[in-house]
Amino acid sequence: MERKEKEYTMLHFLVDPPNLCSLAGLLCSFLGIYFAICGQFNYALVGVLWAVIFDWLDGMEANKMKNRDDAHQAVGMQLDSLIDIVSFGVFPAVFLLSFGDFRPAFIPGAFLIVGSAALRLGYFNVFGMVDKHTYRGLALDNNVLLLSLTFLLERLIPRWTFAVILYAVFMALLVLNLAPIRTYKFGGKWFYVLVGYAAVMTVYYVFLL
Repeated sequence: MERKEKEYTMLHFLVDPPNLCSLAGLLCSFLGIYFAICGQFNYALVGVLWAVIFDWLDGMEANKMKNRDDAHQAVGMQLDSLIDIVSFGVFPAVFLLSFGDFRPAFIPGAFLIVGSAALRLGYFNVFGMVDKHTYRGLALDNNVLLLSLTFLLERLIPRWTFAVILYAVFMALLVLNLAPIRTYKFGGKWFYVLVGYAAVMTVYYVFLL
């Protein structure tokens, strides 16, 4: 007699710390997209920086759970990948479009950002990492970390000149995302460096800018 696999409701997977972290990251990205559309780019960057925090945190939590069953692990991996396309594909595309006042010239770049993110995530879902500590290509979360640094120059450069610079930076990053280069996977104690970086940027963009 065949053994029937256990069936779960979709809401059952909310009772899972890594999945809750993933959804918290989605909320941060959603708020980031909202603020980008509204032209509040400083708040948008804060939102996506904390999305990166939760993206790291869900993996850390998953690694701590030794008894996490296969179903939770499989759904968690799918959820994480789907949220990544929002955080690191849709968000930067909307950010670029909004900073360019939604002019047609920015549409190709925005599409390339989303398309390259989708291609990278699809590739990663099939082939994974090169090894335990190495990615092929630049990981997508690095894009928003570099974006937040680049945006520090925004007040020093005329808006449309900076818009062109921003466009060029995004195009360079997507080339690195898809390039057959090897990049190191940061983790462990680097998480606390990331939290410190996000905290400093939050203070600057919310209170000092």
